Amino acid sequence: MSWDFSTPADFQHQLDWMLEFVNDTLIPLELLYEGLNQAQLDTLWAPLKQQVKDRGLWAAHLEPEHGGQGFGQVRLALMHEILGRTELAPEIFGCQGPDSGNAELLAVGATEAQRERWLYPLMAGKVRSTFALTEPDTSGSDPTGIRTRCERDGDHWCINGHKWFSSNASVSDFTLLMAVTDADAPPHKRASMIVVPKDTPGMRVVRDVGTMHHPYHADQGLLMDRIGGHSEVLFENCRVPLDHMIGEPGDGFVLAQKRLGGGRIHHSMRMIGQCNRAFEMLLERAASRHTRGRPLAKQQMVQASVAESYAQISMARLLVMKSAWTMDTQGPFSKAARLEIAAAKFSVPNILLNVIDRAIQLHGALGYSTDMPLEAMYRSARALRIADGADEVHKQSVARLLLEDVAAVEGHPTEHIPTRKAQARTQFQQWIDSLVKA
Repeated sequence: MSWDFSTPADFQHQLDWMLEFVNDTLIPLELLYEGLNQAQLDTLWAPLKQQVKDRGLWAAHLEPEHGGQGFGQVRLALMHEILGRTELAPEIFGCQGPDSGNAELLAVGATEAQRERWLYPLMAGKVRSTFALTEPDTSGSDPTGIRTRCERDGDHWCINGHKWFSSNASVSDFTLLMAVTDADAPPHKRASMIVVPKDTPGMRVVRDVGTMHHPYHADQGLLMDRIGGHSEVLFENCRVPLDHMIGEPGDGFVLAQKRLGGGRIHHSMRMIGQCNRAFEMLLERAASRHTRGRPLAKQQMVQASVAESYAQISMARLLVMKSAWTMDTQGPFSKAARLEIAAAKFSVPNILLNVIDRAIQLHGALGYSTDMPLEAMYRSARALRIADGADEVHKQSVARLLLEDVAAVEGHPTEHIPTRKAQARTQFQQWIDSLVKA
């Protein structure tokens, strides 16, 4: 089956506009929005978002009936490659996490009444959302171990538990919460998905957790008044009506997977965008900086860094594009798509870190300083070896999918390698005989 990553001319025109918009308008804003609160940022961003909407590029990840553009994964991948150049871009294009993934979940799992209440305002950019799965005392890579409980109490669900790394919980309007509704069910039928609106009694945002990316004073218990934080949240007898459950009891794991596949491709392609930006800085430094009377670009070790970075970025990009193409042609939950997505998810973050590290190294002290964006890019990129499943989990998935249909060969290798050698000797002798006869 051949791969076709060609870009139609009309969409290439859109991509060209996006690249110019990101480079000339959004990247220069990176230095301006530091220190602003969310209300100030929303005021700054509103006219930029309107430009995107006017171009028909807003919230492209869902079908038109849900307020999206219905681009398909290949077009989305090409789009996210550009948006990945700056962390601001997904917000301006209405496809930032966790909102985009939550929208995908609501689109497939919610009733029409629930979509009217939560999905359509989310797609219009009128509200923000949180996805709460990870817990501090259980394995984040094994969601079957979550302990947060959700029990029916009359006409309400009563929730008790402890979540953290619940992105944007301190500023979002509602949370999609994964909680155990039947502890005795099979592991992947234990949990359900519940919507918890902000300010619901019993839900308390404790703090935004300090990270390598956002190293603010988490020990002071301060809440971040803007998107981008990863919150610790307590649920203590938190009650929501029964109609706040998405899907049926026990559907939590299925719904969670529906929001992760495409999101992992978008993450990976945004990483390619970051790779490209770091690589461009590396090239510019190599051509501009001199040492011992020669430009860095003439030094063999620098040339090796350039060549290795180019090859790794190219390979990573092809892998992600193949993942997107496989999703479009064979379905997002096919074995082939799951294999490609998992392979991309563990390999691309490591390539991104390698490329950024080479760019930092070539810039020397300047690259290590905050005068360049490289150090912040590196800190942000490190999270991607953990987010949406740790590297180790995706490596296991790739190996399992590749090996599950491979049958053991009886007598391997003693019966087969000699046989192949004998066959080769026979073919070689036949070739010699044909030469003698000639």
